[in-house]
Amino acid sequence: MQTAFAAAAPRGKLPFYRHLYVQVLAAIAAGVLLSHFYPETGEAMKPFGDAFIKLVKMVIAPVIFLTVATGIAGVSDLQKVGRVAGKAMIYFLAFSTLALVVGLVVSNVVQPGAGMHIDPATLDATKVATYTEKAHDTSIVGFLMNIIPDTITGAFAKGDILQVLFFSVLFGLALAAVGDRGRPVVDFLQALTTPIFRLVAILMKAAPIGAFGAMAFTIGKYGIGSIANLAMLIGTFYLTSLLFVLVVLGAVARYNGFSILALIRYIKEELLLVLGTSSSEAALPGLMAKMERAGCNRSVVGLVVPTGYSFNLDGTNIYMTLAALFIAQATDTPLTFGDQILLLAVAMLSSKGAAGITGAGFITLAATLSVVPAVPVAGMALILGVDRFMSECRALTNFIGNAVATVVVARWEGELDQTRFAAAMAGDLPEEADLSLPGLQAA
Repeated sequence: MQTAFAAAAPRGKLPFYRHLYVQVLAAIAAGVLLSHFYPETGEAMKPFGDAFIKLVKMVIAPVIFLTVATGIAGVSDLQKVGRVAGKAMIYFLAFSTLALVVGLVVSNVVQPGAGMHIDPATLDATKVATYTEKAHDTSIVGFLMNIIPDTITGAFAKGDILQVLFFSVLFGLALAAVGDRGRPVVDFLQALTTPIFRLVAILMKAAPIGAFGAMAFTIGKYGIGSIANLAMLIGTFYLTSLLFVLVVLGAVARYNGFSILALIRYIKEELLLVLGTSSSEAALPGLMAKMERAGCNRSVVGLVVPTGYSFNLDGTNIYMTLAALFIAQATDTPLTFGDQILLLAVAMLSSKGAAGITGAGFITLAATLSVVPAVPVAGMALILGVDRFMSECRALTNFIGNAVATVVVARWEGELDQTRFAAAMAGDLPEEADLSLPGLQAA
């Protein structure tokens, strides 16, 4: 293919074992084997996974700030920032609602909890007390107020994605407003971007260790056998999420001129990282780098990706309605059509109110059930033990949804380099395209 990158000098391909996704896959397999045969040793590997996630969270705030601030500062038409944000929120609202509806429909058709006949009075509500307490602390007003940081440094110290994004947008607008007087600051931030993303690439070399530790802990603590009794729920959730990605997001991708499978292949390293760590945040810097590398404008990437991490949670939304109806079915709790519509409406709001909280999926479910009294909150104890096994699927679906949203919004705005994007989807993007934002290939 003759492209604008044809002049890039060809480089020899890395041996397969030096690719990050191969190393992560091997680490996940090693973690499963270790914890299956030596559960206590596997459970003791937890610090490796926790340490890696902390390393990545350490750089999320500067990555968001540099990407958003320099992206907005380079926009001559500041109305464009508002358009991008508006289009992104419309997209998020539409597909988050659709994900909730899909979960509701599938749970009514498949009925994964039917036949369990569990008496809610026999359930131990204390097991989920921590989550219900956190759920009561969340509200839409509280969530919106929390977006505004107490101090600038406080936003970066806490690492709150939305607080950092809020300040970054305002700072980017201020830089754009002062024009040439702000040019030295913009030049400095653009120069700082390269070493920060190089730091991200360095940290990603530890990804296999993090994936190994997280997966070993999960299997060691809960055991593969622990999912047997709730296999119907887990299988239904995984299959529903897969169909949502391939059919719903696949149709969106096709309508916008690309293949969902090609996009998944392009971000496979980040997806495996999410799978290994059960955390989509672990791959946030990588996704932002990959999307810009594929031709999406920096300002679009900076606005859509971080915002999507709180407002575009397709996997979490499927999980909420599916899990809520599973609990109702398992406890023989009848739900009218009106009850289910109320459940859907509450879930739409609570999914925003609990966004950005650690363990948001389970906490959001608790917040939703606490408002819909027909479904016993104590029923959450049924799925507490296997929630960890479903968190990977939630994170993967959320991650793919945000990648699709970034491409779609960039295309709507005319801010997608079609030549570079086509090369990225075909796997033909040359190494030279990575100079400004180093990729996450293993060295």
